[in-house]
Parts: sequence; structure tokens; C-alpha cells
Amino acid sequence: MSEPHGPLRSYGRLKSRPIKPRQAALMDTLLPQIRAPAEPFDPRALEPDAAEVWIEIGFGGGEHMAAQAARRPDVLVIGAEPFLNGVASAVRHLDEQGLSNVRIHDGDARALLERLPEGSVDRVFILFPDPWPKARHHKRRLIQPDAIEALARVLKPGGRLRFASDWADYVDWTLERFLASPHFAWPAERPDDWRRAPADHVTTRYEEKRLGDCAPVFLDFVRR
Repeated sequence: MSEPHGPLRSYGRLKSRPIKPRQAALMDTLLPQIRAPAEPFDPRALEPDAAEVWIEIGFGGGEHMAAQAARRPDVLVIGAEPFLNGVASAVRHLDEQGLSNVRIHDGDARALLERLPEGSVDRVFILFPDPWPKARHHKRRLIQPDAIEALARVLKPGGRLRFASDWADYVDWTLERFLASPHFAWPAERPDDWRRAPADHVTTRYEEKRLGDCAPVFLDFVRR
């Protein structure tokens, strides 16, 4: 991610349907208050008393992000999502639950990672990202060597990263690339370690749709 790249782009539509009036109002009022800074920043400056800093990349409708933030009010959660409908849904969840420990980057996650200091993040979630199943589209997948390098840069030693997918090929793709990285370890010891949802996982409506070709797989990596 530190290497030069073309204009930041999230493939697909940035808006798929009209945003509901209440959500649109929150986009104008709440979002500017909780938007992550547009310049390089230290997350600890946003919440000096936060016990940890977590990031969710591609938070979809924000259900998981909001639930984790509600469970751990002592943690600062930063979510990245380029799709406006997802951001609109997320700000509604945050408003309804009165959550103040969340910041949102409404754009490409690469730009967010580039603005964070080295070793400033304790945990990362990448849950059910777009699998781009056609071989000619694999280059659009989020999990690429440069993304893994960027994630390794911002994660603290011992920091954790959870990847989940219900597409078998994307699971294999991800595992192969993380195992090839010198920065991450995969401490799984038995099939249940990846076949069963972790105790702290929050199931979302998207996950329940089972749109993939396999049961959900959870890969928890540790920053060396």
C-alpha cells in the first residue's frame, strides 16, 4: 500500500438504491461528527482512554460493527466502507444504540490504512468481502499481497485479524497469501477452529443469506 497505485477505487456501485430520509438526515448531521480524519492521524488522539483500537474493513450495513462497539464501549472501532447505502445503514445503527466509540471512513480502506501510524491497531475484521468469483476478476479481491503488507504495518505485534467468507475459493486464496507472509501466523489446530464461528462473532443478516458456495469459514490470524 505504500507503493504508488492508481486512483483509489472500490469496484461496483457506490450507491444501489435511494437512501431513506432518516438515514439521509443522519448522513448530513451525525456522519460529519464521527468521520475519521482525512489526514494522517493517531487513533489514540480520537479516544485517549480507549483500551484498544479495532478496524472493520467493509462493514456492509454496520450490524457487526455496531454490535462489537456496544459490547466493548472501552474500544475505539473504526469502520471503512465505500458504499453509501452501507454507511447510511451504519449511522442509523449507531444513532439508535447511542454509540459514541465508532468512527467511520466512508471510502476505500486503503486510504484509511495509509493514514494510520505503524502499530496503532489491535484488531482487524474483514468479514464476507466481495469474493469476485470469476478468475478474471480475482485482481479485484481485497486480499492481495500489498494489502497484507499494509495490514501488517498498522497492526501491533500480537494483534489479531479475522477474515470470514462463505466462498471456498476465496478462503483458500486468503489462507495461501497470509501463510506466505512473514508477518502473520495462523494458530488454528483443529477443524472447529475455522468451521465454527468464534465465541465473539456477531452473525449478520447478510451472513444468514448464505450467498456463497460453502458454510462460513473463519480464519483468525495473529501479527507476529
